[in-house]
Amino acid sequence: VARQILLLSAQPFVKPMQSSPSVSPIQRRHTLPASEVRPLNTQDAISVFEIEREAFISVSGECPLHLDEVRHFLTLCPELSMGWFEEGRLVAFIIGSLWDQERLEMDALTLHKPRGSTVHIHVLAVHRTFRQQGKGPILMWRYLQYLRCLPYVRRAVLMCEDFLVPFYRKSGFRSLGRCAITVANLTFTEMWYPISGHAYMRRNSEAIRFPQGLTVHPPLSGPPTLSQPLPQTEESSEGSDV
Repeated sequence: VARQILLLSAQPFVKPMQSSPSVSPIQRRHTLPASEVRPLNTQDAISVFEIEREAFISVSGECPLHLDEVRHFLTLCPELSMGWFEEGRLVAFIIGSLWDQERLEMDALTLHKPRGSTVHIHVLAVHRTFRQQGKGPILMWRYLQYLRCLPYVRRAVLMCEDFLVPFYRKSGFRSLGRCAITVANLTFTEMWYPISGHAYMRRNSEAIRFPQGLTVHPPLSGPPTLSQPLPQTEESSEGSDV
């Protein structure tokens, strides 16, 4: 909030002069939360696509989701997305949708099946200036804990290139073998994660705010929180096809 400072003259009977409005740097610093994790919406679509395009085109030459598809899923199922913001800037995100078959098929790339019990994770990506900080594994872990609070979700699935299989295994995913989906000349491994039980709920400063008053907290024995980054991971693990 701009403050106007009145500069008073030392001489009597002189009308005070008013300086031009200014904004305190300290006040501006606290305008936005330092770190926030929340669902994405269609207003975030351009930022999402810019991060995704930079992360994937240089590696595989293909984006998991084009801009219209990003908007499509953020319109139909925004509750299955998660974005990590630093001072209002999107630095990492996940986008998912529901699927109703045991294995992924081509339709899973573009369809959302509201009656499905499987969350298809389309993409995990981290902004290039925030890689090598463990944000990808932390965000994935928080996302999986959030899915435990959704009673209709039974498992999560994704497809990734072979060099990313170890990365997702560290997050608890298991291989289902070769995926039936191919994109151009790319082939993928299909992986799954069982969703069971309920998220551990407790009061602390790391609460994640989601719609309808849902607050998701990390388990007491889980991976590090935002204030405790994971060890550095390979850069390609936080910006490749999933």
